[in-house]
Amino acid sequence: MSLFQFATRRLVSQARCGLQAASSQKHKFCLEMARPSSNMADFREVFAKAKHIAIITGAGVSAESGVPTFRGAGGFWRKWQAQELATPEAFARNPSRVWEFYHYRREVMLSKHPNPAHVAIAECERRLSKQGRSVVVITQNIDELHRKAGTKHLLEIHGSLFKTRCTNCGNVAANYKSPICPALAGKGAPDPQTEDAAIPVEDLPQCEEDGCNGLLRPHVVWFGETLDPNILTEVEKELEICDLCLVVGTSSVVYPAAMFAPQVSARGVPVAEFNMEATPATNRFRFHFPGPCGTTLPPALARHHTEIIS
Repeated sequence: MSLFQFATRRLVSQARCGLQAASSQKHKFCLEMARPSSNMADFREVFAKAKHIAIITGAGVSAESGVPTFRGAGGFWRKWQAQELATPEAFARNPSRVWEFYHYRREVMLSKHPNPAHVAIAECERRLSKQGRSVVVITQNIDELHRKAGTKHLLEIHGSLFKTRCTNCGNVAANYKSPICPALAGKGAPDPQTEDAAIPVEDLPQCEEDGCNGLLRPHVVWFGETLDPNILTEVEKELEICDLCLVVGTSSVVYPAAMFAPQVSARGVPVAEFNMEATPATNRFRFHFPGPCGTTLPPALARHHTEIIS
């Protein structure tokens, strides 16, 4: 199932507000969603009552930690955009170049740290768990900064820079080696003048399962690939039970994640967007808080005066 097929399978019909004949109550709900509020006090009242909170995060939350997004102007590695390298076809043509790109990204991430937004989410999860409440983070990011911050209930829908998958046996394993293999040491410089290392396939990362020695690839979802159906099933379960949803640092244009929050909003659950600017989905949500996530999110998720901590 493709990303688009998943999005249209179940979410689109629920996310379109006003395309079908609606009762006056539903029509009123749509009109209200067209004017998202930025009233933090109102959000805090909703937050204080929520039992199951789903937080959907994107590249914007990691950008505040200095993580390159490889999007828009200047979003190149050497002379290529990520979309030209993050495909099965690119890996089949030139696995050495693709591994240089991902080695560079892995090495960059070793120097990056969670920012106040990551920390606020992790702290909120710890605190609310003591009250019998739950927080799940559904992230499009592959940098593991949520994990570094201490988030436990984490669904990484696009995979992780620090996991590999064998192209031969399919084994998935965590891998934090630096460098990931000797041949990549000192490689991956992003300068456009840098020549490809042209590393032989047998010197690229190899599977360590007994008797395999297959070529490893990054365990990330590339353009044209499907998302893990098991993770998507978990995402659907969490979205079905959540009574508050936060959208943090995402452009709401990458599917199927772009449909997650509108799906939740369509069934009347409050959705709050924390983003630098409005997105195509903003008018479907009850709240919108513009600005850096590291500034807006900590006060939003701080302990509410009605919380009882044992």
